[in-house]
Amino acid sequence: MKFSKAIIPGIVVIEPTVLSDKRGYFLESFNKNEFEKAIGKVSFVQDNESRSSKGVLRGLHYQKPPFAQAKLVRCIEGEILDIAVDIRKDSPTYGLYHSDVLSSENKKQLFIPRGFAHGFVVLSDSAVFAYKVDNTYAPDYEAGILWNDKKLGVDWGAKESEIFISNKDEQLPLFSQFKSPFKF
Repeated sequence: MKFSKAIIPGIVVIEPTVLSDKRGYFLESFNKNEFEKAIGKVSFVQDNESRSSKGVLRGLHYQKPPFAQAKLVRCIEGEILDIAVDIRKDSPTYGLYHSDVLSSENKKQLFIPRGFAHGFVVLSDSAVFAYKVDNTYAPDYEAGILWNDKKLGVDWGAKESEIFISNKDEQLPLFSQFKSPFKF
């Protein structure tokens, strides 16, 4: 596995070693020892998976402390654009975002630490998105930021008219209305 630090502190791009032959491929998607050498100790407690159609956007979500979550994300089938926004107070990259295309072809993964709002949009006809989290889902602590907030200026790689979001995500606050519960 190759671990590369992104410009935003804490975000790590992970590229697994893929062994391919005429039968298909094999890869190691997680190795605790390698992960801890490159990133540090994280105890994942839950695996999640979703399937979405082209243009579906999920985000920008986070959970407030004490149920904040670090995530290890990947796209098993199809292609997505993954976004992580730094929402850690006093961070030199506060309000900036990291974006990466994750796909079944490139097999890249992202580690997103606590203190980031996260979302993705499906670029292919459909996509299966999988992720590990280090804290359980707590609906009373879930929160988010409006995906198309002009202040954040996220380039989602799709026209706004082609994006499909939930009613719940349409109601999320603007970044300027957001009070961060995270410290750098």
